[in-house]
Formats: sequence, structure tokens, C-alpha cells
Amino acid sequence: MEEILKQTTKDFSKKNERIQTIIIALLAFLIPTFLAQLIQTLFGAQSIITNNSQLVVGSIVNTLLVICALNIKGWSKTAFVITMPSISTILSGYVFKSASVYMVWMIPAIWLGNFALIFAFKYIMLAKEKNYVLAAISGVICKVLIIFGFFTILKLFNVFPEQLVSNLQKAMSLTQLITAIIGCIIAYGFYKVECAYKKDVV
Repeated sequence: MEEILKQTTKDFSKKNERIQTIIIALLAFLIPTFLAQLIQTLFGAQSIITNNSQLVVGSIVNTLLVICALNIKGWSKTAFVITMPSISTILSGYVFKSASVYMVWMIPAIWLGNFALIFAFKYIMLAKEKNYVLAAISGVICKVLIIFGFFTILKLFNVFPEQLVSNLQKAMSLTQLITAIIGCIIAYGFYKVECAYKKDVV
């Protein structure tokens, strides 16, 4: 598995990769807090946009995860990026609001789901040299199944208050699916630009 996690689209210098890791991890931590807070400030706490801020935040976070999969290698750097979004989301409380305290139970599944998305790209696209779309579809499906499956199990044990179950169920299934797909699409744009840049350099 370690060899698969070392796969990247290009052999970046250690300095370049370290800088990319810091930037991606920093954005992954800051976006769930400050972007969600900015949306709430601009549009109001009860607006439709604020109530659906997970779509915006989640799409950007998934974009960062895919970029990490393509450009960053190794367990430690990958784990650093994977853990940042959920920690920030729960600590800030802007995305899930009153349900944030209960989302602590979902942290292991979110980390595992994020890892599944990254691993799918590294294994299918980079190690096996299949196309981007196949890696994206596989990664998205695995991520959503892991997160929603774990949520379903916790729901059976009445971990979440009944009044929050409906919203959380949507957040852990359909919203996860939509944001993961959007993230893969946006990241594809970055990937193509990077490919074009490499050709120009060559």
C-alpha cells in the first residue's frame, strides 16, 4: 500500500511537495471555518445559501483531496490532509450548526471516506494507469458508501437525536455524493492545466 501512496502525476521536488502539502492542508482546515462563516455573514444565518453551505465547502474540500491524490505522496502527508477538513468543520460549527457536536461520531468514517477517494485515484489512475473518470467514479462511490454506511450503523444505535436524523442522513449521503462529484470535476480542470504546463516545459 505504501508504494501505491507514493504514486503521483509528476515527481515533484521535496520542497515543492512540502509546500503543496502545507497549502492544501491549510486550505482544507480554513475553508470549512472561514468560508462557511463568510457565507453566513454575507447571506444571513437562515438563508438558503447558508443552510446549504456544505455544498460549497464540501466541493472545495473534495477538490483539494483529489489534488492531494495526484500530487502528494506518502502516508504522513496524506493523513495530514485527510484529517484537516472534519476537524475544522466540527470545531467551527458553521456547516452542521447544532448537529456539530454529534458529528464527532462520524470522524473515523469521514477520514476513511476521504482516504478511499484519494486511494482510488492513486491505485486506479496512477498505479494501474486507468483513466481519470474511472478513478473518480470508484473513489466517489467508495467514499459515499463508507460515510453513509457508518452513519446508518450509528443511527441504529440512536446516536443522533431524532429531530436531526433527516438532515444528517441527507448530509451523509446525497450531499456527500454531489460534493464529491463536483470536487472531482473541478480537480480535473487543475489536472489538465498541470498536464498542459508539463508539455510546455518539455
